[in-house]
Amino acid sequence: MKPEEIERMRDEALAAFAAAGDLDALQEAKVAHTGGTSPLALANREIGALPPHAKAAAGKLVGQARGAVNKAFGARQAELEAERDARVLVEEAVDVTLPYDRVPAGARHPLTTMMERVADVFVSMGYEIAEGPEVEAEWFNFDALNFTPDHPARQMQDTFFVEGPTGDHGESGVVLRTHTSPVQARAMLDREPPVYVVCPGRVFRTDELDATHTPVFHQIELLAVDEGLTMADLKGTLDHMVQSLFGADMKTRLRPNYFPFTEPSAEMDMLCYVCKGESVGNPDRPCRTCSSEGWIELGGCGMVNPRVLVACGVDPEKYSGFAFGFGIERMLMFRHNVEDMRDMVEGDVRFTRPFGMEI
Repeated sequence: MKPEEIERMRDEALAAFAAAGDLDALQEAKVAHTGGTSPLALANREIGALPPHAKAAAGKLVGQARGAVNKAFGARQAELEAERDARVLVEEAVDVTLPYDRVPAGARHPLTTMMERVADVFVSMGYEIAEGPEVEAEWFNFDALNFTPDHPARQMQDTFFVEGPTGDHGESGVVLRTHTSPVQARAMLDREPPVYVVCPGRVFRTDELDATHTPVFHQIELLAVDEGLTMADLKGTLDHMVQSLFGADMKTRLRPNYFPFTEPSAEMDMLCYVCKGESVGNPDRPCRTCSSEGWIELGGCGMVNPRVLVACGVDPEKYSGFAFGFGIERMLMFRHNVEDMRDMVEGDVRFTRPFGMEI
């Protein structure tokens, strides 16, 4: 075991470590020069066969060489790891200013989302979703709901007529439904009381398209028919709906009004969700949302007219009912501060995308 041989083994190991270009090559050099069959490992085994007086010198010589090799390996490994980390930072860098996805996320139309959200409020109360045709018989749209033949709403300037009355006796014509109330009439004809239904859908009226009107819009109406129902039940249901949609501190009020299909009838107002009524009589804090009146008109309601119950085969002596309805577009304008109804119907994705994909 000559000293020059040990030095040669050491120098070969150091040269192999220095020549390793990456961590994989360094690992291969480590196995070749420090493994169990490496030259220095074999030399270390031969020490046991030397005479006693030569073992100490040989062990010192081999130990120094192996120590130098291990030190060189550790140093080269640290260098290569530092180079790898620096390279990864460059090669795998992410530019956070670039679009995260070249395919933009879609969005549901907010009218659909709002209509389903309102319907879910009543479904959670035990109501059933009811639907009906958009092209409706005039009898369901008007006659069954106590609209007299000469009622202004039946005239051409308010209603889209698909087909006029036919036959010698003036059978009912066909119209594009002007409200979702015909679904209520169909529900009473199809079901035995008690009836608890909510009727969302699209309706049509001959309005000009402007910031607050559209000839095609959406309504949601509710009908409850059971024994012993009163205006108090109606008021409680309205309060629950408004609090579910606008907050637990919201309130409603009823103002007397007239509708052919309800008696008594009322307009429902809800407390202004912006100023909470604090703008009334307060010139220092005007409210544009409610025009400083403190209340916002939401829709019509009332107890179902007994004539409507009779027309739909329900005994008014035994059953009573309440109903109310309002426009989804109007609700969307209130809830999300939408100022122009035309934005809802023009199909511009820049309007719908901020509302997201709520399911």
